[in-house]
Amino acid sequence: MCGIAALQIKNPALRPQLGALLNTMLCEVIERGPDSAGMAVYDNPELTDQDSTVLSLLGAELGKTPAQLQAELDLQLPKAEISVEVLGNTTLVAGRATSQELTAALETVLPEHDVIGRGRHVAVMKSVGNPRDVAEAHRLVSMAGSRGVAHTRMATESAVTAAGSHPFSVADDLCLVHNGSFSNHASIRKDLQRTGVVFDSANDSEVAARYLATRLEAGEDLETALENLSEVFDGFYTLVVTTKDGMAVVRDPISCKPAVVAETEDWVAMASEFRALADLPGIEDARVFEPEPGQVYTWRA
Repeated sequence: MCGIAALQIKNPALRPQLGALLNTMLCEVIERGPDSAGMAVYDNPELTDQDSTVLSLLGAELGKTPAQLQAELDLQLPKAEISVEVLGNTTLVAGRATSQELTAALETVLPEHDVIGRGRHVAVMKSVGNPRDVAEAHRLVSMAGSRGVAHTRMATESAVTAAGSHPFSVADDLCLVHNGSFSNHASIRKDLQRTGVVFDSANDSEVAARYLATRLEAGEDLETALENLSEVFDGFYTLVVTTKDGMAVVRDPISCKPAVVAETEDWVAMASEFRALADLPGIEDARVFEPEPGQVYTWRA
């Protein structure tokens, strides 16, 4: 059992409130996953810049101070205008380079590191501990943005670690969170590994994220990729996927795992529990519904 909270802002005037609204939603699903938590925030002007790539690294102490890491990366990418910031249990490395170039530079100066997020629009943050504490350490309540997703985890398929926490961000600006479990993830993992896909954790949810990334890279749109995922993966699940262009929700054909969606002219939100939606502005006028079994719902930015 895990908890999901996701919010996409339609009305730009509400963007400054994204973090505060998402934090309230997160706090209402804590008991669904008290082990650890994670968040992804899109288009936060203090953390992301469309002209720069941001890599989110797991951990605040990486064996080098932020200044040392920045100086060494500057030598590798002298024109990239590198910056390094520590936020809670996350180190954010930004630079005017592609994610591949920035990752390659990091491999040289910091061989042992875990990239938990990447892209020009998203910052990913996650840690072990009470989700309320994780959110506070990362200053979620003060963050502006266009969309965000948060997850509280109760571990079932793998150990309680920050690396095993959600969201899983395995391609630029792509994040996936999952409530449930996949029964055939091991065989799908092996199939993907045969094609050269590399995994960072033993988590079954990462397998879904990697599969989805391969389908998108092959040219499928998000809806088609999720429809194909539903054909290949067995198990009980609710998935929320966010990209730079929008958000998607899908449940398994039996819909064993809960999900509630609310939508107004100003925002669209999804949560594992209705009470996580109850304090959103204008909820009394929202269209509220449970996603149909096996149907993919998408919302463009």
